[in-house]
Amino acid sequence: MPDLPNSMHARDRANILHPYTNAVNHQRNGPLIIDKGEGIYVFDDQGKRYIEGLAGLWSVAVGFGEERLVSAAARQMEKLPYYHTFASKSHEPSILLAEKLVSLSPQRLEKVFFTNSGSEANDTVVKLLRYFNNVVGRPQKKKIISRQRAYHGVTVASGSLTGLPLNHRDFDLPMPGVKHVSCPHHYRNGAPGETEEEFAARLAAEMEAVIVSEGPDTVAAFIGEPLMGAGGVIPPPAGYWQKIQEICRKYDVLIVADEVITGFGRLGSMFGCDYYGIDPDIMVVSKQITSSYQPLAAVLISEELFAPIAENTGRIGGFGHGFTGSGHPVATAVALENIEIIEERGLVENARVVGKVLQAKLREFAGHPLVGEVRGVGLIAGVELVADKESRTAFDASLGIGTYVFERAHEHGLIIRNSGDTIAFCPPLIIREDQIHDLITRFSAALDDAMAYIRSNSTPRG
Repeated sequence: MPDLPNSMHARDRANILHPYTNAVNHQRNGPLIIDKGEGIYVFDDQGKRYIEGLAGLWSVAVGFGEERLVSAAARQMEKLPYYHTFASKSHEPSILLAEKLVSLSPQRLEKVFFTNSGSEANDTVVKLLRYFNNVVGRPQKKKIISRQRAYHGVTVASGSLTGLPLNHRDFDLPMPGVKHVSCPHHYRNGAPGETEEEFAARLAAEMEAVIVSEGPDTVAAFIGEPLMGAGGVIPPPAGYWQKIQEICRKYDVLIVADEVITGFGRLGSMFGCDYYGIDPDIMVVSKQITSSYQPLAAVLISEELFAPIAENTGRIGGFGHGFTGSGHPVATAVALENIEIIEERGLVENARVVGKVLQAKLREFAGHPLVGEVRGVGLIAGVELVADKESRTAFDASLGIGTYVFERAHEHGLIIRNSGDTIAFCPPLIIREDQIHDLITRFSAALDDAMAYIRSNSTPRG
């Protein structure tokens, strides 16, 4: 094996285009080189230890360095390192995992299609909706309604479903046929004096108006994250999902639940659908399905969707969609072991119990002069920073205050993520209460640094 380049040399190399590089950087020392992981911690190439407060990318449920997952991958690599699922082929890990997902998921979801990522999964959803409606004689029913600030991936189709300007700008997205309704963020989008229930009713009315305006015979589905993640950790207002589902059922609009972040325990329930009472026609899962030790995602669909698709596939001689790595045996073997660990160790319950501690400790920052809102459920939370608490005025983007807190947290041994000026937390499901307190202490230090930074950048009056 050739020698790896030393750390400084690796940092200086410019061969990698890093995704989501911050537009405002206060430190420009190259990428942080992560060398190893252990439990809730990761270590850089200089040996510094960090609490991984975002579980990688919302995804490492069982923590880093879990030997059972390493062993599961090694065993499968030795037995069958790769095989495909084309041409009526399969293998035991993908079959067992499909059965396991069906047993865990909402009752109507009975069939599974595997992909390599959440983006590919949502891309697949778009194609399945088109295929299904063509087969049942509704060729005009193809439009999909998503939401502003939603995140559903970055392929041409899934990136179009995403409702974040950065994922559209200069990519010529969104593509035609995708409509975005308002983000269900009561703190930012609620009218003065409007309750959460009233806000939810207004959003449902907006949804109905869009469906009617576009024509119900042209709208195939509504897609939503049970709790919005990458757009800023935004729980829905009270009654939102019930009202949205009523509108969708009224106009025969299918419901797609994107559980890529919320699935497998994040909210203190196995799925976000369980937590919010969502009855989806399609559900997408990824990330925590393998704790991201292997790339894997799955699309679960109802029998009502599957039957016409299967019938037409038989009639035309094949289903013309799939990926080389669909249902990869190593990935599905790791997923089976990962889900077993989640169940054996009670990590869903841990997210519920320890998540209450995280939510309570973060809400103690509600009186902090920089904090406008603290929100979240279970082991996912967001802290929105504002320039003025009373008016909820955001900071001037040129200050890059969210990025500054993100960077200062690194200095204090904490990895978090900022979505604009919202700081996101999503630690591994194995985190303990004492580790939550440590995380909070480090975040508090980063906030103190931000206060000093703001004061130093304030223009004196006079």
